[in-house]
Amino acid sequence: MQKNRTFKNRYYKITVAILALVALGVASCSNDDDDGDLFGNWVDRSIFDGTPRSGAFAFTIGNKGFMGTGFDGDDRLTDVWSYDMDGNFWSQLAPFPGSPRSSTAAFTVNGNGYVGLGYDGDIELRDFYRYNVGANTWDSIPPFAGSPRRGTVAFNSESAGYVGTGFDGDNDKKDFWKFDPSNNTWSELVGFGGNKRRDAATFTIGDKVYLGTGTSNGQDQDDFWVFDLGSETWTALLDLDDDDDYQIRRNNAVGFSIGDKGYFATGSRGGTTVTIWEYNPSTDLWEEKTLYEGASREGAIAFYNGTRAFLGLGRTGSLYLDDIREFFPNQEEDEDD
Repeated sequence: MQKNRTFKNRYYKITVAILALVALGVASCSNDDDDGDLFGNWVDRSIFDGTPRSGAFAFTIGNKGFMGTGFDGDDRLTDVWSYDMDGNFWSQLAPFPGSPRSSTAAFTVNGNGYVGLGYDGDIELRDFYRYNVGANTWDSIPPFAGSPRRGTVAFNSESAGYVGTGFDGDNDKKDFWKFDPSNNTWSELVGFGGNKRRDAATFTIGDKVYLGTGTSNGQDQDDFWVFDLGSETWTALLDLDDDDDYQIRRNNAVGFSIGDKGYFATGSRGGTTVTIWEYNPSTDLWEEKTLYEGASREGAIAFYNGTRAFLGLGRTGSLYLDDIREFFPNQEEDEDD
């Protein structure tokens, strides 16, 4: 009887283990099916010609994306490149004239690029430079009027640039400053009621700029704001975790827009992620889209001109990346792209 009882016990344990494995397989298939329900397609584009890096600046003028500086795991950099969206190729440009750095700020006004601030490995910086796209030359402009810092956000209207938030070496910040290129002056703006943060992201739709994500005091921030470029006023929107199903909070992400929708993608949520969320400003609600098809990453760059958007570079752990992909939010995923 003892042998039979032992055999039955072993049989029972083996059966339970098999059922658990079957259940795990079903759950896994269910998760895969859930991923398959997400909409959007990522298409490989020309791999970046330069050194893989994270923390580079990026801005877009017309059908060209511009990027430079950053950190490759050993050194901070000054090289600058452009990406032709139509031709799908990279070109090297005149190097950034300031000291090598990462975590810079960049915006565009009147067809010129503006780049400054950042971190050189020892201190936060406040110098700023203008890039003349037509002439492929750089010149300096007055330094940022706020404290030196890194990890800021930057955006622009048709006539001015805006820079704010970030980390100054001692404190996370929430102040915002406006640069007027007509008289080369900085002036402080008031009225932002959001939290302090560094490494946040923005995207622009029409005359509205949407700001969210970032981190402060070791916590990813969930407040979400819109800035009206005409009135230069901020308005609070629903928090990023307003719905229990949302998993939008993160830092070191990228923001971009296509048409009348905005996106936060990749970044870190306690670890690097490939998730991407789409924002509908008409409803103030979010929808998850197809996962980014490359490696998970933080400190990536995005080029976008309102109709097309590209995401790439960045790092995952100690691996620095040089791939780039274009996003088509209204296409079904095609794993062969």
